[in-house]
Parts: sequence; structure tokens; C-alpha cells
Amino acid sequence: MDWRSVGLLLAQDEQKPQPFGGSELSAFLPFVAIAVIFYFVLFRPQQREKATRESMLAALKKNDRVVTIGGMLGTIANISSDGQEVTLKVDDNTRIRMIRSSIQRVVSAEGEAEAAAEAK
Repeated sequence: MDWRSVGLLLAQDEQKPQPFGGSELSAFLPFVAIAVIFYFVLFRPQQREKATRESMLAALKKNDRVVTIGGMLGTIANISSDGQEVTLKVDDNTRIRMIRSSIQRVVSAEGEAEAAAEAK
């Protein structure tokens, strides 16, 4: 070997091995896949649940039986004019004012009958 051939060999570009055997873009493919999985497993169901809850709170009306976040059962006796507060009738002489968002769910009469039938 003479010195010119050694110089030519050194001057040639070395080919770097590509990650995952492909382009640099394919290195980010697992991260994109993880982001898509997180969206469909975590964020999408949470958005649906939030929309369902907001529509339930918007549809509240007088005489609906509800359960609060704290687990109290009551009947809506009054809804304030701005719609932010509700008054729950818990017992014959007991009324409690609370924020509308503290209502967890509406209890239907059919749901109570089914729950009582299952308990027996």
C-alpha cells in the first residue's frame, strides 16, 4: 500500500450505522406510538366523562333526587338564579345550600327500585 491509497481511504466518508436500521425519523416512532396510546387510553375517556358530567349538571331541575360528592342523598328544592348554587332538601325540615358542581349524580326512581330488588 502506498500513502496515496491510505489517504484516499481516510478521506472517504464513514457511513454511520442508522438507529433501528432506518432513518432518523424512525427513532421517534416509539414515542409517537406511546403518545397515541396515551391519548386513546387516558385523555379521550376523560374528556367524554367530563362532557357527560357537564351535561348532567346542566340538566338538573327541581325535584331531582341526587347524590353529592360527599355521599349525601337529597332532593333539589331550589336552583339559584345564576345556576351556581342548589338547595337540597335532605329531610323534612333540613335544607342545605351547596355548589352545583358538588353533585355527583342524579338518582332515578327506576334505579332505586332495581337496587332495592337486587338487595333482597
